[in-house]
Amino acid sequence: MAGSGHRLPDESTRVSFLIENRLVRQTLVRLFRKRSDMCVAGHGCADGAAEVLDSRCDILVLDDLQLLEKLGDRLNEAQAADCGIGTVLIGMEENEQQFFQAVRLGVSGYLLNDASANEVVLAVRAAARGEATCPPRLCLALFRVMARVAKETPVQVRRRPLPSLTIRQQQLISLVAKGLTNKEIASLLNLSEFTIKNHMHRIMKQVEAVSRHEAVAAARASGYTAIV
Repeated sequence: MAGSGHRLPDESTRVSFLIENRLVRQTLVRLFRKRSDMCVAGHGCADGAAEVLDSRCDILVLDDLQLLEKLGDRLNEAQAADCGIGTVLIGMEENEQQFFQAVRLGVSGYLLNDASANEVVLAVRAAARGEATCPPRLCLALFRVMARVAKETPVQVRRRPLPSLTIRQQQLISLVAKGLTNKEIASLLNLSEFTIKNHMHRIMKQVEAVSRHEAVAAARASGYTAIV
């Protein structure tokens, strides 16, 4: 059965938990409720997933990769509704195949089964800042895969028209093209860094880019003259 969390100030990061182990779940809920920058929006096991997702959290913490796959459509709906949810997986194995699958599903954090509760807190805070957390060895494996893919498949600037970019999207891409970071863009536009990260995620998905650089190149190639 899913539980609901107490409300904290609006600037707090809203965190929900889908953890099968009740003891682990309760331990994390108690820990996060003691953090002034966190708000426990909801918690439960897989059977209560729908209710937990309805809690409109910023970050979702799970301990099951298969459950994350099953929730794919619901999470995509949240992205489309401009209330993107960051995801952090805990209790994972140091398995490259599972890690790469998690990366493909868009996780912001991947923690092994020996991670401490405080490391979970740090991973959630990192996700809220638009940063990723993963074991160093798996991070290195990801770099090696990307380097190999880059060598085997040179980046080609697409020439076919892109779906129309909104004024806000054009503005963001233009600022990225000037070399601004998410944090700098957020400060300039008076938005949260988490919001900027979600906008960029949608833009990259829309233009089928795997990096900010490719997104800028695709926008330029499609005739958005403001992207200088």
